[in-house]
Amino acid sequence: MDGGEEVKSKGGNFGDVMEGVASIALLPSGAISGHFIHRQNSISICYGLFGTELACEKECSRGEDYRLIKLEIIDYNRKKEKVVVVECRGHDAARLQSIDHAHGWEEDVVDLVEEQHGKDKLLVSFNCETLKSDKAAEDHIKQFMPKLAGLDAIVNIGKMTIAGLNFEVEE
Repeated sequence: MDGGEEVKSKGGNFGDVMEGVASIALLPSGAISGHFIHRQNSISICYGLFGTELACEKECSRGEDYRLIKLEIIDYNRKKEKVVVVECRGHDAARLQSIDHAHGWEEDVVDLVEEQHGKDKLLVSFNCETLKSDKAAEDHIKQFMPKLAGLDAIVNIGKMTIAGLNFEVEE
């Protein structure tokens, strides 16, 4: 997918696609925190990422390798955020994917989780390409995410794609 391309899915037309690089800290609590940097017309735009693991009322666990994350994408300049529920696979090397495209989740579980947590229709994809742990992770965190220093996080860096993210549209 190239920037500016439109994406359609079973949920409808998701609009423009933003591609970039994400740096995500996986915290021991199961939460994630980081940044998504998207280049647009030779300008880099940085969005905040913050995710918390969801506890499901219904059986939605597919093992330790699969979990649902309520992901907030934050536009610091506009002081707005969008929320989407994503599936997180992998332990140290995470892969995030919208549950709209995730395989194996029962439709009633997806509908319930989206109703309670994911109000915004976005498609998100992230694949870890570089994993940092121990001293390398701590050095990265001190440089780019200083508020997370000392929390024993693992850092994932990789390509991220987000479709349908538009902070200019009033809700």
